[in-house]
Amino acid sequence: MSAARRTPRTPATSRRAAKLTVGAAVAALALTACGSGGTSGGGNNTNFVTSSGGIATVKKGERHDAPDLTGEDLEGKALKLSDYKGKVVVLNVWGSWCPPCRAEAPNFVKVAKASEKQGVQFLGINTRDTSTSPAKEFEKSFDVTYPSYYDPTGKLLLSFEKGTLNPQAIPSTIIVDREGKIAARSLKPLSEESLRKMLDPVVAEK
Repeated sequence: MSAARRTPRTPATSRRAAKLTVGAAVAALALTACGSGGTSGGGNNTNFVTSSGGIATVKKGERHDAPDLTGEDLEGKALKLSDYKGKVVVLNVWGSWCPPCRAEAPNFVKVAKASEKQGVQFLGINTRDTSTSPAKEFEKSFDVTYPSYYDPTGKLLLSFEKGTLNPQAIPSTIIVDREGKIAARSLKPLSEESLRKMLDPVVAEK
């Protein structure tokens, strides 16, 4: 009995399949938008510990590399995470349409200014805004001076390896250590105190 004939995959078919995969993953992320999200777990030797405050941390030496996020900021200028290697980087996923993002924004602005001299760089990842106009208005309203990736479809969020401390909600915050590895993650809006509690131990590392 002959095997069933298979339809050959054309480049167009492959592109459509890739778009469907990205779309499904972004849709899954959207389900936790402006919420506390879920908890990450599973394999890949994540080795993270989650505190009672919902902040997950990984010991130095057991961390995974952060993806080298490459894109453009809200002004269309090139933005690359690896350019900040040697600094502690705070990545905050946000959208102008997201009330919890608006609630935490003043806390991020305050801590970003206070920690700049300690070698800390804040970067935003703006997602699901259909144009840069509302995102720019958000930054103007809260006096945000650090840059944000413009990531309307969530492609950059999907760059994080499954099983690591990846962003799973909007807002999410990830701390990347000086070696470019993921040290901590929160899947909920942060107070100034919570943000400092998450950031300070990584800044203090030698």
